[in-house]
Amino acid sequence: MTQDELIVLLTLVVMLVGLVTRRVSPTVGVVGALLALFLANVIDADQALGGFSSSAPATVAALYVVAGAVERSRALLPLTRRVLGSGSMKVGLARLCATAAALSAVVANTPIVAMFIGPVVRWAERRGVSPSRFLMPLSFAAILGGTLTVIGTSTNLIASDLIEAAGQEPLGLFEPAKLGLPVAVLGLAILVLIGPALLPDRGGANNDSVERPFTIALAVQPGGALDGLTVASAGLRQLGAVFLVGVERDDELTAPVSPGHSIRGGDILTFAGQVNHVVELEKVPGLELAEGKQVLALDDGEHAWFEAVVGAGSPLVGNTIKQAGFRNRYQAAVIALHRSGVEVVGSLGETRMQVGDSLLLVADSGFRERYKHRSDFLLIQRRSEPPPSAAAHAMRSLLILALVGILALTGVVTVLKAAAIGAAATVALGALTPRQARDSVDLNVVILIGAAIGVGSAADSSGLAARFADLLMATMGWIGLWGVAFGVVLATIVLTEMITNAGAVALMVPIALRAAEDSGGDGRLFALGVMLAASASFLTPIGYQTNTMVYGPGRYRFSDYLRLGLPMTAVVLVLTPAFMAANFTLW
Repeated sequence: MTQDELIVLLTLVVMLVGLVTRRVSPTVGVVGALLALFLANVIDADQALGGFSSSAPATVAALYVVAGAVERSRALLPLTRRVLGSGSMKVGLARLCATAAALSAVVANTPIVAMFIGPVVRWAERRGVSPSRFLMPLSFAAILGGTLTVIGTSTNLIASDLIEAAGQEPLGLFEPAKLGLPVAVLGLAILVLIGPALLPDRGGANNDSVERPFTIALAVQPGGALDGLTVASAGLRQLGAVFLVGVERDDELTAPVSPGHSIRGGDILTFAGQVNHVVELEKVPGLELAEGKQVLALDDGEHAWFEAVVGAGSPLVGNTIKQAGFRNRYQAAVIALHRSGVEVVGSLGETRMQVGDSLLLVADSGFRERYKHRSDFLLIQRRSEPPPSAAAHAMRSLLILALVGILALTGVVTVLKAAAIGAAATVALGALTPRQARDSVDLNVVILIGAAIGVGSAADSSGLAARFADLLMATMGWIGLWGVAFGVVLATIVLTEMITNAGAVALMVPIALRAAEDSGGDGRLFALGVMLAASASFLTPIGYQTNTMVYGPGRYRFSDYLRLGLPMTAVVLVLTPAFMAANFTLW
């Protein structure tokens, strides 16, 4: 192994450790690896910056602007009412999955899943069925849809750039569907036909609370109306959809709480229940918010209730609300918390945040716009009165989206030019203001893409990709071309679950191209296989952002993803290598 190969290997190992242990965010990990390779003279300035000058980051940024206009105008919102309909639950699930997959082929899947979560939960509850039967299939369907077009996910654009860098033509708009379509069709069939049977009933309409139980901490006001009363006499046993979980006094916790338990001023009372009922507790005479008594006016027209889900890359993970300085950092106050499968008792300020936690908070009306594209929160929903309708821009944003698709599909211009025309039209026609367009772009993703391409280029130019391809041939080549293809797909799936899909595709595309060359396979088809496998993140709630988004609302446990994720992953492992080895596509 040469010196450059060794440096690249050690750098990748350090990056993998940091990403797997969640010590660094994906963007920091990949950019750090790129910087280390540049400083070690493994790559020069042109190679280090080559990913940022390629078409993928610019295309993603432009597409974010187009998708941002669609999301802000709520142009797709009427669709949610029609998709589920009034037919059978299986028919409703089929419509939901098919629609989510189709939309995710042209629009970022995150807003698609966010748009459907609320309507799906309410639809399931009206039918007396747990939302857990439908939300995970929604996420998986959106993932499958992203495999159908080159703009369906950022990993496809990274792969297209790496293919072009290898001397081949960039991918066509629907070229990923050559492998993605059969996998998507079979995957959707599994989601609809056996998905609800594989997923557990995690509660919903058949339980005491039809919504996820949020936990809120309230303090008994010294000398107030409840000071000195028992729980029963204070009327805290007849609160409908809210129940008293525990009482904390001088760091001593009493749980469960008996009706005769006496409460005193300064006691911290922990309640759990439906979000709409939980937020009303602050109005009970004698109780006040315990977390710093941060009472914010909700009737001043400037503040509102929001629900925010903590993402894997959030600086909140592992820290308490107090340690994170939440209020000063975000200009918001955490009022309640939901953690899937766990009852949180005690002070919210001392509770360490975990990935997937849902925080109910009060903030100014611009909170969502400030943080919706940052890694601090994976999903932000407004829980109080919605903002004014932007129906005037809805048709305009949809027409621009259609224009981008038509230009890219017909080949009149490149995908980059089609996206740039769409972004320019979005601002020029007033669908977004320049500031709104800027805020729509997730810079973390754009930077991650550019850095990932650079790291992949380093793995290729150093000779490490060729060495791994030789190793793959030595271990799997005896089976034949299918064995090599299977090894490529399996390695990509493992890397995707360990780090990120962008990192996995950046590392594996050069290896796949080399392996195809050595084994007599179709390099372009092998690269498509890596793209598909990189998006096949079905095994954990943290492997892909849409999986994390439905984790809390579905009340899932970590192991629930294996129930449905294993057969979905098996589909990818069986179909994809078979198509790659046969050098066969649908067209």
